[in-house]
Amino acid sequence: MTDTAQIRVLIAEDDANARSLLVDLLSALGHLVVAEVGTGREAFEKAREVVPDVVLLDVHMPDGSGIEAAELITQSLPGVAVVLFSGDQQLTLSDRDVTATAAIAFLPKPAPPRVLDSTLRLAATRARELSSARKDAESARSALENRKTIERAKGILMRRTGSSEQEAYRILQRTSQDRSVPMVEIAKAVLASEPGFQEDEA
Repeated sequence: MTDTAQIRVLIAEDDANARSLLVDLLSALGHLVVAEVGTGREAFEKAREVVPDVVLLDVHMPDGSGIEAAELITQSLPGVAVVLFSGDQQLTLSDRDVTATAAIAFLPKPAPPRVLDSTLRLAATRARELSSARKDAESARSALENRKTIERAKGILMRRTGSSEQEAYRILQRTSQDRSVPMVEIAKAVLASEPGFQEDEA
């Protein structure tokens, strides 16, 4: 996505007039409003359905706080950015609210068009970066677990066959190639064949 790319936005605002103005403004700024809703519950359900880049979410909603909707959206759709906004000048978010919502930004209402535009772009970019970092961390964790499984399987083969570490590795590698399955799956099968093996040990 380039810097000037269109941001797909879901608007959650209970005031129909304010919602209509936001739709017009975002369209004029070159963004695509993929859905507009009037309650927090609808915001969550619609976000799951259309998976926007950003959810622009009013903190005060008639069916309960927008904070709760933000929390549900960020938990269920980690790649979607949540931007909270409010016309309440007295509003303050608690530490728990900030942590639970994982909102990327907070805007006063009404926000100047340039500020709104910049905030949406930053939020969409930040959400993609965070999602990518989470995937990288998950991949690294998975690779480490696989390496541990292969090391344990090598140890079992060395004990059973009297082979060296290198030979045991080659046995796993050859079997993996012959059966066209990942080496970690062969290693898991070796572990499973051990007497007294339990799944949670792997």
